[in-house]
Amino acid sequence: MEWFNDYLAPAAIVLVSIVIGLGLQHLVGKYLMKAVEKSKWRGDDIIIRGLKGKIVIWAAIIGLYSVLPMINLPQQYSDLVRKILLVLVIASITLVASSILGGFMRTYTRDEKGTVLSTSIFTILARVVVLTIGILIVLQALNISITPMLTALGVGGLAVALALQDTLSNLFAGFHIILTRKVRVNDWVELASGETGQVIDITWRDTTIKQRRNNIIIVPNSTLASTITTNFSLPKRELATRVEVGVSYSSDLEQVEKVTVEVAEDVMKNVKGGVPTHKPFIRYHSFGDSSINLYVNLRMTSYEAQFRIVHEFIKKLHRRFNEEGIIIPFPIRTLDIPGNASIGKNRD
Repeated sequence: MEWFNDYLAPAAIVLVSIVIGLGLQHLVGKYLMKAVEKSKWRGDDIIIRGLKGKIVIWAAIIGLYSVLPMINLPQQYSDLVRKILLVLVIASITLVASSILGGFMRTYTRDEKGTVLSTSIFTILARVVVLTIGILIVLQALNISITPMLTALGVGGLAVALALQDTLSNLFAGFHIILTRKVRVNDWVELASGETGQVIDITWRDTTIKQRRNNIIIVPNSTLASTITTNFSLPKRELATRVEVGVSYSSDLEQVEKVTVEVAEDVMKNVKGGVPTHKPFIRYHSFGDSSINLYVNLRMTSYEAQFRIVHEFIKKLHRRFNEEGIIIPFPIRTLDIPGNASIGKNRD
């Protein structure tokens, strides 16, 4: 009977605790996950996923704690086991917190289409911070003084900050870019220096922009944060563009307007990337050297769609102008020479 009380009973309690943990884990995995998937708030899904696999560990730790008084261990070994279990509890909670915080970071850095904007800065940094705090708590729980360590980290951090000014500048600029969300992954941007392309990645040091000719531009985050940048994807991905046209001075401007708007409406409705609900319009804006100049306002669903839209519009408008007899004139220069002027006459 003594043998049963010393060994079998504690083992049975631990086993029962593990079985209960497995049951709770199954409940979380099968039923709660289905429930949270129907929820509009994505935070509950992140929390449940963060707890996955940890419930069994916690159940086993609780079982071991409960049976320690039943096991006749020397005091020093009993204290050692308690410290080990405490470290396991803190470590598991730290991992859960790291997973949940990283999940919330990924959720925050998603755009309206669900595309992950960047996980290379916030997710990694959040995990590092949580793990560091967890390690410090473990050391404190083991009665290891962390004050000298914090002092050393403070002095060392100051030295590192002075040595890595450019790197830290890019790092905090990256934080600023992602937090303000004025430049996001998949946005089409144009820098003040003239480079245009689509943002494909924002890392802790630089931002990668892919141009339409399939090459990439690496821009330091500090440069991107301090330069004038045009974002063609904000406030909405829909945007307007203008196409310049010149017609002959002899043209009927009412007819030109009617024909041009008809062609623009056809392009908006039938060319992929156009906005069918948009009502195109034209505006005459100047008298040129050989033509009356106007622009046509078109609208497309995204920046990259404008090239196809403008391409099809120019083809259709040129064909329609030819059918209607509307002339797009070549540059003409008229020389007005007085009648008494000498042309080609040699002078003494």
